[in-house]
Amino acid sequence: MAEPARQLDVIDARPAFTQADADALNARFEGVDALTMLKTVFAEGLAGKVAVVSSFGTESAVLLDLVARADRNIPVIFVDTLKMFAETLNYRDTLIARLGFTDSRSVTPDRDVLMQKDETGLRWSYDPDGCCDIRKVEPMNRAKQGLDAWISGRKAFQSTTRQNMPRFEIEDGRLKINPLGDWAKEDLEAYFEEHDLPRHPLEAQGYLSVGCEPCTSKVLPGEDPRAGRWRGWDKVECGIHSPVTPIPAPVADPDDPANQPVF
Repeated sequence: MAEPARQLDVIDARPAFTQADADALNARFEGVDALTMLKTVFAEGLAGKVAVVSSFGTESAVLLDLVARADRNIPVIFVDTLKMFAETLNYRDTLIARLGFTDSRSVTPDRDVLMQKDETGLRWSYDPDGCCDIRKVEPMNRAKQGLDAWISGRKAFQSTTRQNMPRFEIEDGRLKINPLGDWAKEDLEAYFEEHDLPRHPLEAQGYLSVGCEPCTSKVLPGEDPRAGRWRGWDKVECGIHSPVTPIPAPVADPDDPANQPVF
């Protein structure tokens, strides 16, 4: 009697999604509202193992409310750089409780890496790209391990580096979903009002885009909404979404304490 053919152990290293998958999803959901899209994606398992990533910034409540209405069991991931505003941490807790999420996760920088590369905690002041890499990018990469897809709150209007944004795109073999990519600022404001969502407590003070405390300043009239991030540096992204691309910035008022370095 012949022995059965030997079975080889093969590791499937293929990406969870390809550009063809993203193209098909973009075509299927063209013109479909964000909430219906999310409900369908979750109900049909179109994104596999998925989570929503939130900075709990000034516009985050809209995406989180949409995700919660579609499925409150979707994990919510927050990267705590250990340089966040206390107001942001409180806002996170407020929104998670208000929207009823059942799986809230926080990821922080590796302590050993911080001791090796940012022992003083001042790397942001001379190497913001390096600081973002160890405090945001690396923790985010760890948080995404095991995920097939993740949901981003990016909007095309936020800066020149975010234009022409598809709803579905591929990043490192994962599906990246941008439900609000084509929303305008007016759409967000209307949603806040319609659903009576709480605002980030720093927004009323002129912080239109809130990141880490040392690298966030108030936005001046007429500026890009993200101009208050990394003011004085040719930098508009932390590295989680795209490479650094400089944008022109108006001259800030040097006497405004919000535009002074924080040590």
